[in-house]
Amino acid sequence: MAKIQVLPGKPLKPGIHVTKDGVNFSIFSRNAKVVYLELFHKADDSVPFMTIQLDSVYNRIGDIWFCFVEGVKPGDLYLYRVDGPYEPEKGHRFNKKFYLFDPRALAFTSGSVFKNMAFGQTCPLEKMPKCVIVDTDDYDWEDDRPLRTPLQDTIIYETHLKGFTASSTSKVKYSGTYRGLIEKIPYLKSLGITAVELLPIQEFDEYENGNVNPRTGERMVNYWGYSTIGFFAPKVNFAVDKKPGAVVTEFRDMVKALHKAGIELILDIVFNHTAEGNEHGVTLNFRGIDNSTFYALVPDNKRYYLNYSGCGNTVNCNHPINQEFIIDCLRYWVVEMHVDGFRFDLASVMCRAQDGSLIQYPPLTDRIAEDPLLRSAKIIAEPWDCGGAYYVGSFPGSRWCEWNDRYRDGIRRFIRGDEFMSNEAATRISGSSDLYAHSSRGPHHSINFIDSHDGFTLNDLVTYNSKHNEENGEGNRDGNDNNLSYNHGFEGPTSNPKIERLRHQQIKNFFTCLMLSQGVPMMVSGDEVNRTQNGNNNPYCQDNDISWFNWDDVEKHKDMLLFAQRVIALRRNHQVFRRRTYFGGSHTSSSVFQPDISWHDYDGKVPDWEKMNRFLGMRLGGNVGQGKEDSDFYIAFNTDIHDKTLVIPPPSSGRKWYRAVDTSIEGEGSALAAGKEEVLELQEKYVLPANSVLVLLSK
Repeated sequence: MAKIQVLPGKPLKPGIHVTKDGVNFSIFSRNAKVVYLELFHKADDSVPFMTIQLDSVYNRIGDIWFCFVEGVKPGDLYLYRVDGPYEPEKGHRFNKKFYLFDPRALAFTSGSVFKNMAFGQTCPLEKMPKCVIVDTDDYDWEDDRPLRTPLQDTIIYETHLKGFTASSTSKVKYSGTYRGLIEKIPYLKSLGITAVELLPIQEFDEYENGNVNPRTGERMVNYWGYSTIGFFAPKVNFAVDKKPGAVVTEFRDMVKALHKAGIELILDIVFNHTAEGNEHGVTLNFRGIDNSTFYALVPDNKRYYLNYSGCGNTVNCNHPINQEFIIDCLRYWVVEMHVDGFRFDLASVMCRAQDGSLIQYPPLTDRIAEDPLLRSAKIIAEPWDCGGAYYVGSFPGSRWCEWNDRYRDGIRRFIRGDEFMSNEAATRISGSSDLYAHSSRGPHHSINFIDSHDGFTLNDLVTYNSKHNEENGEGNRDGNDNNLSYNHGFEGPTSNPKIERLRHQQIKNFFTCLMLSQGVPMMVSGDEVNRTQNGNNNPYCQDNDISWFNWDDVEKHKDMLLFAQRVIALRRNHQVFRRRTYFGGSHTSSSVFQPDISWHDYDGKVPDWEKMNRFLGMRLGGNVGQGKEDSDFYIAFNTDIHDKTLVIPPPSSGRKWYRAVDTSIEGEGSALAAGKEEVLELQEKYVLPANSVLVLLSK
């Protein structure tokens, strides 16, 4: 290593700033008395080779502590220690014995992290990961640019980075890694999705979960990753090359490869809480650097943490310092890592003040929406939190999209066959105007989903009446009890062909509904091949076959995969399913009046919405605006247990109806390829079997 020389440095934005001569280090702490910068040669060093004490006179301006270290370079390692008052009742928890991560570290070394740590203990330094100095300019992006796929054209594929290729069935060279996902890009492209949404890949502690699987005796892990340590750092254990900083290159390689295939990358990001837990949690970075600034604390006793996340603490998101941290973090992932968008976990926490109260006009959500560097990034809110805040249809700030759980629940109940759900289903399928029109947002601001990582898979939704989380080590108490599922007569897998056939048909019904609804569809990895979690609806701790994509299912359920590909193609080929505005009764370009949408009962008549039950018929006119013409569509949902003879409304003049989808048909015929649709012999009537969906198009 070159000769090390410590210079005063500059009070730059917190984080590291690499130059040809060395690195400028900056860190925020308002209440610290002393800050120590610790330098290391290797990841497993048990002591630093140099400790630099930052002088409060020469190395501090305001709340920024800084120095320039000449002779250090990219790949070198560092941590901090911070000394100050230990006064929990005032919110201060400084302890100079604790080595701390830089909250803005760009990469970590691999290590055992915090396995078996207890409250008040420090991780043995030789096992503690170190922060890595990274030069973000040292990469060839090859003219990569954001894809900027319009929202209405977006189809999201939610998956877990590791779980997508971790199984030996994946047959990839680099299973469970960024490179492993690259190997599967041809599969993603063939499916037809436009965006991959990854569960958290910011650095997290896999070993924080102390539960034990009662069946195997194995200790559970934090598989999902909703417990962030390093918000700027891609998870090093998902990289093949464990050299310090190499993870940044591997992540960028993945983004670049996705973009070359026309696929965007959306990150699930967790600003509502951190991995440090409550007052009994561990000290990793924020708590030891300036606890009273970073966290929302109980106002009259700051020893305790407000907990709107369900995970022990709540980030004080609307504090100006934390606003700046979050904006800088998002900018980093967009500008330096070329990420296309974000899904914000429990985003309603970002609408809370320091005392936990809800703010009518939260400054943070507006800043995210209006930030000039983030304007092309997709921003998706999970618009609720664990404290009762619920903003579906009204998330504060412009241009926000939202996870629409009203869509999820309504469509689950409708396809399941619940009574008198046709009105609700019609509202959701047509874009949820009741939720979004009042705020001048369009159908594309609704992220439609039937399942997600959190809950049953689509297969399990039609296979289990109850959750089966016994292996999570929590006595099956965890997970949602209100799944709106139905096992169709037998709990779990069965050899009964009648039940299995009906289950597969229902999966196709759900999938067709999702892809042909107005709004942005989000599907879950593996739903296209009937992936199961064996009835576990909360596998946050299952880093194993319960959660992993089983690639044998691609061949086993190739008929379902083909169905999914063709229905996705149907959506992509027809703009009538991808509107930016709500239906309003517009005409086609012909002289004959044809509304853009009309509703029908099974007998072809205008429905009596109070009486229509377990059926929904809709005709979509081919006028999609701006002088563009598409096919007319007639879509019918028969969620009854009885077959129905339908009276079909006429297509536009000079056209005929062709069958594109009938989920009651087994095999390849249930969804026909573009251009291979079959003309109906009888244009006025169609017998639609029970529990099935019909899609006709005109040409």
